[in-house]
Amino acid sequence: MSSSATLSIEQRTSNKVRIRILPFMFVLYIISFLDRVNLGYAALDMNKALAITSEQFGLIAGIFFFGYFIFEIPSNVLMHRIGARIWIARILLSWGSVAMLTAVAQNAVHLYILRFLLGVTEAGFFPGMILYLTYWFRGRELAHVVALFMTAVAVSNIIGAPVSGVILDYVDWFGLPGWRWLFILEGAPAVIFGILTFFVLPNRPRDAAWLTEEEKSWLQGELDREAAQKLHQEKMSLGRVFASGRVWLLALIYFADVVGLYGIGFWMPQIIKGLSQYLSNTAVGLLAMIPYLVGVVAMVWSGRDSDRKGERRWHVAVPLLIAGAGMAVLGPVSNPFWAIVLLSITTAAIYSVVGPFWALPNLFLAESTAAVGIAIINSVGNLGGFVGPYIIGALKASTGSVASGLYFLAACLLAGMILVLLLPLRRSVSSRSE
Repeated sequence: MSSSATLSIEQRTSNKVRIRILPFMFVLYIISFLDRVNLGYAALDMNKALAITSEQFGLIAGIFFFGYFIFEIPSNVLMHRIGARIWIARILLSWGSVAMLTAVAQNAVHLYILRFLLGVTEAGFFPGMILYLTYWFRGRELAHVVALFMTAVAVSNIIGAPVSGVILDYVDWFGLPGWRWLFILEGAPAVIFGILTFFVLPNRPRDAAWLTEEEKSWLQGELDREAAQKLHQEKMSLGRVFASGRVWLLALIYFADVVGLYGIGFWMPQIIKGLSQYLSNTAVGLLAMIPYLVGVVAMVWSGRDSDRKGERRWHVAVPLLIAGAGMAVLGPVSNPFWAIVLLSITTAAIYSVVGPFWALPNLFLAESTAAVGIAIINSVGNLGGFVGPYIIGALKASTGSVASGLYFLAACLLAGMILVLLLPLRRSVSSRSE
């Protein structure tokens, strides 16, 4: 086969996969992340209505991740065995139902239970998505692809921030306050797309009706060749995955980044609200868009630059350093302009880590062990989603200010940067062996 013909197949197949797979996954992750973090916007009214303290709110925000942690590895293994279409549809339907039920909560205990159940039902979704991407994209494409997919995190906030503010201020149908409608209206799309996923999401390239047989053969051949290379380089059993220092080091690095991501994510609406007594919920939502708009640009650029240069380590370490420094400077700032600037810098840096980071496990995990390895990294790392919000809440309750909580986030991010430098991985990756 000539090089021009091969290039034509590569371009044609890659374009089809990107167009058919990425937009749908992008929408699913927007829905997922919005259902996780809309609690931060609901808190602007909910905390007062239910007499929830800062410490209780931190626990409500973080307890989601305990349920997520407990059930994530089993969920990811089941997806690998049952198939993406059925399992992802199940996850969407169950978490959407629980998200909508949050609207009936009457006190902090109800919210503890419902948020824990939300974590249980959503467990496995994100690592399942990362694993699913490895079924369709070659290693050298992963950082950019994951970065594009993960921009859904920032986009969910760009969309969710103003929409949530408007719902809080203007939606009070049937006598229900806006914060209750927030959970109903933003949980319903998960149920709708759960049904849609069952009918439209193919499990593997061989199941894609929109690929020709030639394209299926080419893509599967490329993926099989990469899998064989990884097996040749290092055969890692499931037992060795659990015992792998690299897997656990990656989990700790991700933990540090997630502490910052969810710490600032859940508390940003209240931080912005505290900058001025004259800000409405709608204004808070509009201002909260700004850091995430900057984050989208930074995330895409970082993933693309990492793939172009074939480098991962410094594309993770440098943003963690910037995020940690920015968070430390943000602590004492009360000027609204500079607070938004620093929130934008730290948010952009935290999000820039994601694409290059999730390309790292693919360097040494074969497909048969990737489901467990990725799930370990994500589930342990996501415990940072409990630690960040909870510690900010606890420190705010004891000091009356979020500044000490932001210093804690800064310390975690800087510790993560140090751990990246300890990674026993190659400094760069080639387009052939990545």
